[in-house]
Amino acid sequence: MFADADDLSSLKQAFSGAYGAYCVTNFWEHGSPDRECAQAASMAEAARCMGVQHVIWSTLEDTRRVIPLSDNRMPTLLGKFKVPHYDGKGEADDAFRRLGVPTTFFLTSFYWENFIRFPGMGLRKDEHGELVLAMPLGDRKMPSIAVDDIGLCALGVFNQVCTTLGQTIGVAGAHLTGAEMAAAFTKAFGREVRYVDVAPEVYRTWDFPSAPELSNMLQFKRDFNELFCGVRSVERSRQLNPSLQTFEEWLSRHRGEFRL
Repeated sequence: MFADADDLSSLKQAFSGAYGAYCVTNFWEHGSPDRECAQAASMAEAARCMGVQHVIWSTLEDTRRVIPLSDNRMPTLLGKFKVPHYDGKGEADDAFRRLGVPTTFFLTSFYWENFIRFPGMGLRKDEHGELVLAMPLGDRKMPSIAVDDIGLCALGVFNQVCTTLGQTIGVAGAHLTGAEMAAAFTKAFGREVRYVDVAPEVYRTWDFPSAPELSNMLQFKRDFNELFCGVRSVERSRQLNPSLQTFEEWLSRHRGEFRL
């Protein structure tokens, strides 16, 4: 059933009679973390009113709890956020707790599909025409996953309600360094792909609209890597979804979608 995330009455109608609900907001549709918070609050209120027994809230870290606005290592964006599409979701967690909604807080990871479909995140060509994967990650690992597997992991959360309800669960298909991802690309494409580490202050000046946002996101993953990886277990994800794909398996299925 269609529902408008900005319309509480339509959310109530959609949740009527439902045992569970997977709740997610799309920052990239409008670019407003405040609107995400409002949408999440409406979802939580609708779930409470309609007696939904298990909500999975697709959330992310509020990075300001780790790197406050006063910390100049990372610029503040939109006046009051460090990583807006993370911070808004993390801030919205409170709505589900405050209203007593039975919730699993579901931390997702970088989608491998971003390499194909998200502007600025794909492979690039250097001045010699060679393929490079350029990110401000240093030598740190980035939790990442196939989009299809997020849905299957969420299904596992619903199926394992006794051990997931009320928990914060992070999912990932792999924890990979930039160099490891570049090596997998090289093998899949049969041509060399190099990883190039880029300083965050350089990356955020690149010519695509979300560069500052993504630079802060990747810097957060780099600078707080142990914290970020620690809450996204590949092993737990495979328990939820036994068919969890590796990066190499995902590449073998999708390499024809890349424009090289």
